[in-house]
Amino acid sequence: MLHFSDLLQYTDVFFSGLLTTVELTLLTTVLGIALGSSCAAIRQYGNTVSQRMVAVYVELIRNTPFIVQLFFIFFGLPSLGLKLSPWQASMIALTINLGAYSTEIIRAGLNSTPRGQIEAAKVLGMTFRQTLTRIIFTPAFEKIYPALTSQCIIVMLGSAVISQISVEDLTYAANLVQSRNFRAFESYLVTAFLYLGLAIALRFVFNQIGKRLFAYREAR
Repeated sequence: MLHFSDLLQYTDVFFSGLLTTVELTLLTTVLGIALGSSCAAIRQYGNTVSQRMVAVYVELIRNTPFIVQLFFIFFGLPSLGLKLSPWQASMIALTINLGAYSTEIIRAGLNSTPRGQIEAAKVLGMTFRQTLTRIIFTPAFEKIYPALTSQCIIVMLGSAVISQISVEDLTYAANLVQSRNFRAFESYLVTAFLYLGLAIALRFVFNQIGKRLFAYREAR
């Protein structure tokens, strides 16, 4: 028989874990997309050396488990003299992971920009920076925005493993609660619904942001 009432006294624990997950998600979304945008631009328009460096980074991250990346940053870097807190290590690992995946997503958008638009920008006397931001990136982001936001949500769901290094996120809260009241089924079921609700809420927020960012397209 299920006893969800046994979880009521741990509401603050779940809320604290949820808040940590949201904070890390929002921060790493901004940093990860910024990293991915920079790497995509380098891989598309940089010199050969910089393109290869970015390619190695992307392939390394995309072809290794996130938990291994997390453990390397948290347990491996201290041997080189760089000791990080669990929260800092998680933030860096999530940012690097999202940055690698978003690089390829954004690069696909950059590749879809017609060559004629770039040539027209040069004729008008626009600098490369102006061309990149106004002619290339804006329409590219509109095309890949759904895929990019989906990747952000996937990274948020994957962040559950950061509890393995004692970050007090939502999964850590579930582990803590079930270890105290031995209601594992109820604890993890509630946690699953909280992740589901957070994913739906994030998708709604991203959709609203997208409508505002690309409203000028609808007005034309």
